[in-house]
Amino acid sequence: MPRPDFAIERAAGGLVAGVDEAGRGPLAGPVMAGCVLFLRPPGAGLAALLDDSKRLSAAQRGRAHDALRAAAALGLLRAAVGAASTREIGRHNILGATHLAMRRAVARLGLRPDLVLIDGNRAPPLDVAVRCVVGGDGLSLSIAAASILAKVMRDRCMKRLCARWPAYGFAGHQGYPTAVHRAALAGHGPCPHHRRGFAPVELALLAHGFT
Repeated sequence: MPRPDFAIERAAGGLVAGVDEAGRGPLAGPVMAGCVLFLRPPGAGLAALLDDSKRLSAAQRGRAHDALRAAAALGLLRAAVGAASTREIGRHNILGATHLAMRRAVARLGLRPDLVLIDGNRAPPLDVAVRCVVGGDGLSLSIAAASILAKVMRDRCMKRLCARWPAYGFAGHQGYPTAVHRAALAGHGPCPHHRRGFAPVELALLAHGFT
């Protein structure tokens, strides 16, 4: 399977940032977005670690994340994460909250890009040029790096939530609607970090007498 490269960024020229999200599908927890801007093309060693986060194991994502943080410390790239809370997901819907997280990630980059590459076919409103790239996390190294950053940081967030709400097993499924999660939701009802408006959560609310 082809791996992402730097061709889109080279062709665009200037400062090109990649943005991707993690956590649109779960029933609980925030949605997060990563934003990565390489100030110079990544070297072969770093590039070899980067891919669509879904193609990587947790250990591989961890190594790639650490390498990205090390490169950022050396001034080779800028990286930032934005999040939208469970409450904001309920207020704006999941697409609106995802776009909010993306805007926050770009704003926290500390440098204004000339172009932002967004994974997918729906872009948030930004005050810079934006290009949607369907399947971008498998095509662009900047988007792939952003996908890893978002996924690792969200998984760490879900582990913290698991320590506070252990009955739901968030550390194992990250809030996705697995059989284990659905059983815990049915047995215990939702916690404050479950997403109101998502059908399984609403059914659990009704079953436990919440409104």
